[in-house]
Amino acid sequence: MQRPDETPIEGGWAPIGQPAPGPIRTPLADGSPAPAPAPAAAPVIGAAGRAVLAQQPESAADRQRRRNRELAPILPPRVPWVAVTVFTVLAVGLAWLIAAPLWLSGEGLANPWFQLIALGMMYTPTIAALVVVLFVARPRSIPRLLGLAPLRPLGRTLGLCAAALVGFPVLAFCSMLLGQAMGLIELDLVGLSGLAAIMTASGAGELGRDDLTTVALVQLLTLPLGVLVASLSAFGEELGWRGWLLPNLLPLGTWPALLLSGVIWGVWHAPLILLGYNYQRTDVLGLLLMVGWCMLLGVLIGWLRLRSASVWPAVIAHGAVNAAVGALLLFASPTSMQDTDSVFGTLLGWPGWILLAATTLILVVTGQFGKRAVPGLRGSEAASPVS
Repeated sequence: MQRPDETPIEGGWAPIGQPAPGPIRTPLADGSPAPAPAPAAAPVIGAAGRAVLAQQPESAADRQRRRNRELAPILPPRVPWVAVTVFTVLAVGLAWLIAAPLWLSGEGLANPWFQLIALGMMYTPTIAALVVVLFVARPRSIPRLLGLAPLRPLGRTLGLCAAALVGFPVLAFCSMLLGQAMGLIELDLVGLSGLAAIMTASGAGELGRDDLTTVALVQLLTLPLGVLVASLSAFGEELGWRGWLLPNLLPLGTWPALLLSGVIWGVWHAPLILLGYNYQRTDVLGLLLMVGWCMLLGVLIGWLRLRSASVWPAVIAHGAVNAAVGALLLFASPTSMQDTDSVFGTLLGWPGWILLAATTLILVVTGQFGKRAVPGLRGSEAASPVS
């Protein structure tokens, strides 16, 4: 009879917790011991075993790899030229349509509705992008193609957003310093005469140097907040340029995609540039200057998009440029503020071109343009490099 503290074995019983004796082997006729039995084959995992393994917790990286496989391809295997054409025609055409009152009124940039019209223009690339992803070339995942999601790894996304938040205002300020060295703009970093003129014109009266210094420090400390506010409008452009257009041009190669998207971005500005916006020129040369600048700036903003697999760092970068170029003019002298040619001493002008090109060269030399992030995965988690 089996006792409760015993477990069955071949040929008998053994207490639980003790090694079971081997099977009884009867000697052969010549007295020699019988050969040992062949070892049992490894157990085969059946359906129940597979079900148990399937219940094991899935890591965040494995879950992201599975989603990447399910939603592949993230990027189109070839350029969807029909969609690119529709997107470009819509973005540029809508920009001209919204800016039409500036032209038809004959007031140009002096039109009292200029700011609202310019803001409306900034959302035409978003409208174009939504039209093509919904009705022309719908991807398997709209948020993933546009770079809206996933935010994981959050550290990479936030880190590049922070780099854009700080880096582009620094580039804007260094451009003004270089512009002064080149004789293109005059700064007054000590007396802050330009800021004094602005405060007087605003009705604040004449301020002492200490008060002017305080105002300047407040302006600098609140610049990040200004960047975030400017990013709300910059989002309207970036969802189109770097969110949709750049990824769909990537089958051409990284550099052709970056440069061509920059050209289209620059041409899109034509309704305002040809009225004298930015470069105070109303001819083709003014538009060519804007196209060249957009190509240089677009390379850096596009790199942020590819390096993060997210559109959010590009949005912050665009907002930082828009906020910093205007905010830092408080360090210019009153003479430079009134001189329309002083724009060529800022980030928009030759110093900016030089520093943007130098920054790009540094990224190229350090191999940064050869690295493209996989959505949702850290570099160490990526199963294979992105082709």
